[in-house]
Amino acid sequence: MWRIWVLGVLVVQLAGCATALSGSEREAVAGKTYVITGASSGFGKGVALQLAGMKANVVLAARRTEVLNEVARQATAAGGTAMVVTTDVSRAEDVQRLADAAISRFGRIDVWINDAAVGAIGYFDTIPLQDHARVVDVNLKGLIYGSHVALRQFRKQGAGTLVNIGSVESEVPQAFHASYSATKAATLALGRALNEELRLSGAHGISVATVLPWAADTPFFSHAANYSGHTPRMPAMDDPQKVVDAIVRISVQPQEELAVGWKAKAAYVSHRIAPDLTERISANIAHKAQFEMAPPASATAGAVHQPMPGTTGVDGGNRQRFQQEDAARRGD
Repeated sequence: MWRIWVLGVLVVQLAGCATALSGSEREAVAGKTYVITGASSGFGKGVALQLAGMKANVVLAARRTEVLNEVARQATAAGGTAMVVTTDVSRAEDVQRLADAAISRFGRIDVWINDAAVGAIGYFDTIPLQDHARVVDVNLKGLIYGSHVALRQFRKQGAGTLVNIGSVESEVPQAFHASYSATKAATLALGRALNEELRLSGAHGISVATVLPWAADTPFFSHAANYSGHTPRMPAMDDPQKVVDAIVRISVQPQEELAVGWKAKAAYVSHRIAPDLTERISANIAHKAQFEMAPPASATAGAVHQPMPGTTGVDGGNRQRFQQEDAARRGD
């Protein structure tokens, strides 16, 4: 009986932010200033363009300047005001410069979205240590740098929303993504700790939200370091637009945690009730997909250390690639 009660509580906790923005909420976005890291592709690009369509100011941060310039052109065409700040989030001075530039141009920061992330795929001990270190530098140190400058500015303003992009792996650690899972668990822990600090300090106008998506079809998997010996693969990927919509919603309707979609919610709840079983099932599925179904591929550091050309969309084309690989394996 207690398991049913716990399940009900968790589902209610995770089920918020399920509706689209109302007209008045969309109007409230107009003129607000959003800083978005990882804005050159994937969720970050999708969020920037959607917010620009609501006439927000979007400060675009990533390593690829020319790609950001193109996103800025698209954002301007959509009706927003865009600013490009080339940023490597693993460098504290870059992140401070990003905040300073946003404040100099727009006077304040209303929402800061920490979306930049990299990953490394393979057995933990086959991945070079420098790749693991870089994953930590970007995903955890970059998150801390961004959260620190954002909260300091929000306290000066008396208001603001920090949105940190975690993962279902924040809750359910994934075999063959060990360092990535570790950094995403830290993302969730940081958000929980910061919310308690804000509560105790009486900073009621400041919110910290952590978004927990299921694996989505973005260029992330093309950018990831991969030492598995096979092309990167995850089953049952979500459409990235689902996550983009959730990030935009939670920036307007903040809540502490949001698992996006039924698969992420089910994994979250399952792990709370039966953690060992959930992790075993998750690892078995990942092993079959990555090592039994994916075709051979050479080792690569991806975009972990240096940016990659191309791969600039919101959608990564992974689902189409999976279909092509499966057809080739079957001999279709």
